[in-house]
Amino acid sequence: MSESSHWVVTKVFAGHAVSVNFDTILTMWLAMGILLLCAIMIVKNAAVIPTRIQYTGEAILNYFASITAGSMGEKESKKHNPLILTLFMFILTANLVGQIPFKIVHLANGELASPNNDINMTAAMAVVVAIYCIYYGVKANGYRYFFKGWSMGDLIITLIDTLELFVRPFSLALRLFANILAGEIMIATFVGMVACFVPLPFMLFELFVALIQALVFALLSSTYITMAVAEEH
Repeated sequence: MSESSHWVVTKVFAGHAVSVNFDTILTMWLAMGILLLCAIMIVKNAAVIPTRIQYTGEAILNYFASITAGSMGEKESKKHNPLILTLFMFILTANLVGQIPFKIVHLANGELASPNNDINMTAAMAVVVAIYCIYYGVKANGYRYFFKGWSMGDLIITLIDTLELFVRPFSLALRLFANILAGEIMIATFVGMVACFVPLPFMLFELFVALIQALVFALLSSTYITMAVAEEH
């Protein structure tokens, strides 16, 4: 699976050709549909004595609540947990969507791979995190947020701090995209060589990578938000 093997659909709007990776849109909506269904199942019959699915949902929520509360305080963490948890659950689900049985579904162009092997998808999430950090950074510290830690007497530090505003979202997008795409290529290579049992260990490893990459993206987003809303001393 390569970046160029997406199912590209081109339409003309107002005299301009617009191309989209339609396979990414399909698997993205599939991931969102799965999450919505799971959310409905968790809250539909919520009880004091939780069912297994309710217990799982509460365990994930409590895990992220404890992490963010430890870094930014319980009151502040309640504002940002919805975004952080949503990022984790969507990325994890989207990563898993690219696994079996969708590996064996081949389209006329490309295949139904994880939407996170499309740089447009990961970049969009990174941009959301960047805008979110800037918004709450300015809300918490005013426009001093853009000058926190800057030293006018040290040009190098000033330039590095300025560059960080752009490097952080770029690194989030590139890390997730590169890891998921590398896994897709590795599995596709072994499936093409021996289609039965050889790719299986790598597919199982990709399930682990899917979880780790979702966790890394969410925790790094939490760290950036914490740095943005931290008061200047």
